[in-house]
Amino acid sequence: MTAGQTRARSGGDGEIVIVGACEHNLKNVTVSIPKKRLVVVTGPSGSGKSSLAFDTLFAEGQRRYVESLSSYARQFLGQMEKPKYERIRGLSPTIAIEQKAASNNPRSTVGTVTEIYDYLRVLYARLGEQHCHRCGKPARAQTAEQIAQGLAALPQGTKVELFAPLVRGKKGEHEAIVARAIAKGFSRLRVDGRVVDTGAEPVRLDKKSKHDVDAVIDRIVIKAGLRDRITDSVELALREGGGVMIARENGVDRICSEQRACHDCGLSFEELSPQSFSFNAPLGACPTCDGLGSRPEMDPELIVTRPEASIKDGAIAVWAASMARGEGYKSEWVESVLAELGVPADVPFRELPKASREALMWGRSGRSRAWEGLAPMLMRRYKSATSDEMRAYYTRYLSDKPCRDCDGRRLRAESRAVTIAGVSLDALTALTLDHAHAFLQGLALSGEQAEIASELKKELLGRLTFLLDVGLEYLTLSRASATLSGGESQRIRLASQIGSELEGVIYVLDEPSIGLHPRDNHRLLLTLQRLRDLGNTVVVVEHDEETMREADWIIDFGPGAGELGGQVVGEGTPQKLMAQASSVTGAFLSGRRSIAVPTRRRAGSGKSIVIQGAREHNLKGDAVTIPLGKLVCVTGVSGAGKSTLINRILHPALARALHDGRAPVGAHDAIAGLGAVGKVIGIDQQPIGRTPRSNPATYTKLWDHVRGLFSQTAEARKSGYGPGRFSFNVKGGRCEACGGDGLKTVEMHFLPDVYVTCDVCQGRRFNDATLRVKYKNKSIADVLAMSVTDALELFSVHRDISRALRTLEEVGLGYLRLGQSSPTLSGGEAQRIKLARELSRVATGDTLYILDEPTTGLHFGDVERLLAVLGRLVDAGNTVLVIEHHVDVIKSADWLIDIGPEGGDRGGHLVACGTPEHVATVQASHTGRALAGVLGRAPKRR
Repeated sequence: MTAGQTRARSGGDGEIVIVGACEHNLKNVTVSIPKKRLVVVTGPSGSGKSSLAFDTLFAEGQRRYVESLSSYARQFLGQMEKPKYERIRGLSPTIAIEQKAASNNPRSTVGTVTEIYDYLRVLYARLGEQHCHRCGKPARAQTAEQIAQGLAALPQGTKVELFAPLVRGKKGEHEAIVARAIAKGFSRLRVDGRVVDTGAEPVRLDKKSKHDVDAVIDRIVIKAGLRDRITDSVELALREGGGVMIARENGVDRICSEQRACHDCGLSFEELSPQSFSFNAPLGACPTCDGLGSRPEMDPELIVTRPEASIKDGAIAVWAASMARGEGYKSEWVESVLAELGVPADVPFRELPKASREALMWGRSGRSRAWEGLAPMLMRRYKSATSDEMRAYYTRYLSDKPCRDCDGRRLRAESRAVTIAGVSLDALTALTLDHAHAFLQGLALSGEQAEIASELKKELLGRLTFLLDVGLEYLTLSRASATLSGGESQRIRLASQIGSELEGVIYVLDEPSIGLHPRDNHRLLLTLQRLRDLGNTVVVVEHDEETMREADWIIDFGPGAGELGGQVVGEGTPQKLMAQASSVTGAFLSGRRSIAVPTRRRAGSGKSIVIQGAREHNLKGDAVTIPLGKLVCVTGVSGAGKSTLINRILHPALARALHDGRAPVGAHDAIAGLGAVGKVIGIDQQPIGRTPRSNPATYTKLWDHVRGLFSQTAEARKSGYGPGRFSFNVKGGRCEACGGDGLKTVEMHFLPDVYVTCDVCQGRRFNDATLRVKYKNKSIADVLAMSVTDALELFSVHRDISRALRTLEEVGLGYLRLGQSSPTLSGGEAQRIKLARELSRVATGDTLYILDEPTTGLHFGDVERLLAVLGRLVDAGNTVLVIEHHVDVIKSADWLIDIGPEGGDRGGHLVACGTPEHVATVQASHTGRALAGVLGRAPKRR
């Protein structure tokens, strides 16, 4: 143990005291949090952990900081509402690192979020070697004479305009530059692409926008005898443009420079700058995709929806109706094209020759008969569509494809041709973080280059090291932020905080272990301990057993959830908590209570799905068999390829085969056995709607049935009320004073907005006429205020309503009020509401449920309850496929599919498959090693 760790565990550095906390379901909680320690706040989902850590501790820390600013600054920053508490002392500056996507901006990547890409842009701008993007040869300096020779050699009659760039992509009015150019005799300027005669029109620029301003040097039509004029004009343009000029040939700009040029291809290049490597700036972005790396294109897989059928039988969706009728212009045209190709209309599309399929899809030209292919025709119609309905129709056949010009690399060709040690910037960002770290560490520089790169390399290697320390070595710098899981984005922000090396700060984290394999937990713990040893207080809302065992202090909430929780049932060191009888967490940690290993594994239905040759992302083409009628768990370290296999290949393929899904299917050879499944239901990690109008009743769709039931009451029928009368989202039955919110927002300018209960409806959301309608003496507002358990008793005879309510109760949400606003739900509650919505649907007995880490936000007891629900689904003849890292779920599965052995390029293989007992014997499996200890303590299986 380090000296810092000894100090942290010994205490004596003060404490944070919270007295009378009443936020959300907290029941006048008083608690002391020791400073400069790793503190875990745990308890059942919805017991009040986040209410204390985020909604009280963090919120008050942020509020006090903002309060210290001027009223002028506060109106821009906004203020947080004061949490409900009696007293808090010992509070330090607070920083929250939550489970939320780093950014949904398609331009945001791991490199930009961590600022590593910014440092790389500077590195390539200062040390990069420019190559010609056409021939690959190094670019050389070009003299004025050489530029003039190139222009004079253009074909006779070519129109050329010469410009001297004065301003390039800079904000401002640029009055001095314009005035100086006019004083020098340049009466015409090109401003943002438009030529302005300064004698007839003044130049006025918006100071808040970026502008390009060029001096018009000469306009020439190439012909014999103009060599001297061209030379003089080129020299003038280069002199005024600081060594750079623009030659516009037949309406196309070409940069000519004295610094960099390829004489073989006749190309000149501008001086490199950091913007030259920014895919968010015109100087660096691919002009075809504007730096996004992808473009919407017509997708052949979406156009040919039934490749197993023939064209006559509707293989091609857009032709299906016409071919079914067998008459009309379109049918005749299709048959004539098929005859031209020699393609029979009754042969399955997938069995047609490849050349014929491509001719149908992309068209044919240059022969006796030419025609427009399906994909170009649909794209043309999409672009020319004038109505929203038609654009929506053609959008069905669109999907994002890598840009054909930059191949998804975002940068323009000139920028991609710049290298350091033979590696371009786009190639470097495509490497995994560990490989990028190795490249930069091994970069041999000397002399002036070494001096220039010294600080840059230090920053880059430091930031990359932090990311490796939190287990993200499998990510690439070019990975889009929107594709990161909540746990990954949280660990990225955690790494950046370690790099800042702040002291005396309170860090509040929300389950940082989410998405981590048990193999990688210790790396995260070392990171948290390092943050603590810098002199900070680290408060972690967590359910992970290893994190709790390594914590300095644990605060356990309970005893239940919602109104049944909100109390501290145990606190102290892990050892003290284990001895406290009132703590459920302590009981699990001590072993007094545990999730038992199943005494038998299910045999399944005997059927299976086999994925052949999966090659999407890092998958290496291994065949994977998924047995049906079992609880199947897909495991492996982070980045191994689990989600790619299931969410990018299997799920989209099943959705297409069963539900006419249109999501693209990842690269693979074939999938056998899809016909053995009747329905597929996927539950991913995307959050549920979090607007104040969203609540458990509306999200699970049971509110539609409740409104329908109220509309069938005698009072409602007598008044002519339909289901819409009982909606708080539309006019008619809702209270119009508050718009159905039950609250009114009072804007306080630089003070935080104040929410007051509507004085008309008293928070009941509906008007008096609507509230007069009763069902079993309960109004529609009374139903919204009921808990799930109470509502289940009220609606016990109504099958559709009770099924949804019963599922909510089975996943442990019986305490929730039906009308509870979504923003007040914890992460675990929101996840289980989403799960309950899917599980409440009528099962056919041959349904495949796909769940992506359903244990997110769940306590030991919650996991036990979840496993019971999933077990009942499997026992009913369904298949449950779970992507999971939680050892209790893994050990409870009937069959494991372990992907790995590592993440990124070193993953993507099928490492092991079989029962947990079998996988535990596979030494190459990290999951197997984690299971060995767990199963070794368990009773022998029958």
